[in-house]
Amino acid sequence: MTEKQAAMASEQIFDEPRSSSSARLRARFWLRFRRHRMAMASLVFLVVIVLLALAAPWVTQHPPTDIHSGQARAAPSAQHILGGDIAGRDVWARVVYGGRVSLSVGLVAVSISILIAVALGTLAGYYGGSVDMIIMRVTDIVMLFPVLIMIMTVVSILGPNIFNVMAVIGLFGWPSSARLVRGQILTVREWDFVMAARCLGVLDRNIMFKHILPHVLAPLLVAATFGVASAILSEAGLSFLGLGVLPPTPSWGNMLNGAQSIFILERHWWIWLPPGMAILLTVLAINFVGDGLRDAFDPRMSLD
Repeated sequence: MTEKQAAMASEQIFDEPRSSSSARLRARFWLRFRRHRMAMASLVFLVVIVLLALAAPWVTQHPPTDIHSGQARAAPSAQHILGGDIAGRDVWARVVYGGRVSLSVGLVAVSISILIAVALGTLAGYYGGSVDMIIMRVTDIVMLFPVLIMIMTVVSILGPNIFNVMAVIGLFGWPSSARLVRGQILTVREWDFVMAARCLGVLDRNIMFKHILPHVLAPLLVAATFGVASAILSEAGLSFLGLGVLPPTPSWGNMLNGAQSIFILERHWWIWLPPGMAILLTVLAINFVGDGLRDAFDPRMSLD
């Protein structure tokens, strides 16, 4: 039997029952997710944040980098609804445009870390033996180092900019997800349909990525959700320290960098409170959505 014939036979045997139940599984997932009220409210909030970021040119009156004379530390007004920052730039515009940067960093960094985690975790879990030992020892070594310190060190060497921040956060964020993928695959690879696919002569890469990996996506999606929140906080911390996104490009983290003096904290709340609340509420919302996804994917959750 050729590889093509084996793949077709495998699809006929295993994919048809799986597709016939997919609609029922999606319905059960949605019912479980809707029961988590905080997750539903957080999802709506995140949709609003994303829409605001995408529609930034239409929901702001001023470019985020324009300096307006006489508006330095100016209080909120009709022209500047959240006032001006220490340089006279519109705070509302910088919060909205900063959402683009902070969300992009979170999504891109997590995408990088998930790709690495899936590749390494799948190889370690499927092949086992020496492959598993080497990959897991490398994972253990990476996990030994303080992640934030390593990120700060590498960014300070490469130079602070948005692309370096995305890459470095992603490159240091994969170990926990890789261990998760490996643990799931160690279980799934012993299931009957995987054994049957091997007997039919299906290539290992097709078994790993077509038959096994879909069963790992649920916990991986939950981990990725929490990873986005962690990446946003990491970017905010780096930018606050001057090692992340540098002005005049706005991000929620570097907006807080301009509010370090006690004078600003006490008398000019509009400079630091909007970006601080944006970080707080967005990270909380992402975590609540992650909780909702975890409950929705849990088969032990009752629909009664």
